[in-house]
Amino acid sequence: MVHAVQIEMLRQMLLIREFERALGARKDHGFQLLSAGEEAVAVGLCSALRQGDQLLTGGRSIGPALARGADPNRVMAELLGRATGTNRGKGGRGHLADQGSGFFGAHAVVGGNISIAGGVALATQMLNRDNIVVIMFGDGAFGAGALHETLNMSASMRLPLLFVCNNNQLSVSTPRTAALAPKLLSDIGRPFGMPSRTVDGMDLDTVVMAAHEAADYVRSKQGPAFLECISYRFSSHSTTARETRSAEELCSIRALCPIDKKMGEMMAAGLIDADTKIAIVESAKAVVRGALEFADASPFPDVREALTDVI
Repeated sequence: MVHAVQIEMLRQMLLIREFERALGARKDHGFQLLSAGEEAVAVGLCSALRQGDQLLTGGRSIGPALARGADPNRVMAELLGRATGTNRGKGGRGHLADQGSGFFGAHAVVGGNISIAGGVALATQMLNRDNIVVIMFGDGAFGAGALHETLNMSASMRLPLLFVCNNNQLSVSTPRTAALAPKLLSDIGRPFGMPSRTVDGMDLDTVVMAAHEAADYVRSKQGPAFLECISYRFSSHSTTARETRSAEELCSIRALCPIDKKMGEMMAAGLIDADTKIAIVESAKAVVRGALEFADASPFPDVREALTDVI
């Protein structure tokens, strides 16, 4: 990868980490699903997307939205319920959307966005557009019938849809091994004839290469593809859920930090030095401070809007 591109992706991962850290430190953070540890999946995936492509996700949406290019100021305002948010403070984390940046939106129901992504891909095909649609979901969505139905529909109709499973190996606190039989979750795509691959989601470069390969395949109008990224989240399922993993397990997991790994590789290769590292970190923190200031200076939605934008 080009030096400047690597620095920008490192900055994006740091922005996601600092953004969620600052949000979680507030008393008014609300119910959030954070993604510390999973930044390489979001940033690596979005590096393969172009203007016009649309990304849909589950409820763990903050990292993917920022990686896709949503304005941090408006995302923070949305999460804190302010009228200047991407959805005027009404969608929150569970229904965050910013189609202008290519983030079609999140869905709070596990697996709830998969069939919607199929519909977006069908519309894209019918309008003869060149863009692709990506649906990102967790391993917990494998119990949803909508996944199997959308796999079948997208394969039979050769839809421009890329399935991305961010497999953090926990459905809330249930280990993936206790709930799902397949050795590789990506194997689910093979019976439908789509290219399917499992990669290390803790390594940015690996995700970038796999995402570009899968996106290029879908973009060539050959049909859908399936990508599984093995990741580890560093915190509990949500801001209200207790942590069920031991301190020893968490320590070993956090040692796999994709940000530390990428930063160490770039320093070892002489691509960045200590001063550049500090500058990148401070740049991310400055963006987050600005986002908090923007949100705090923004009003809450007018009570008269309570029933507007409701379908």
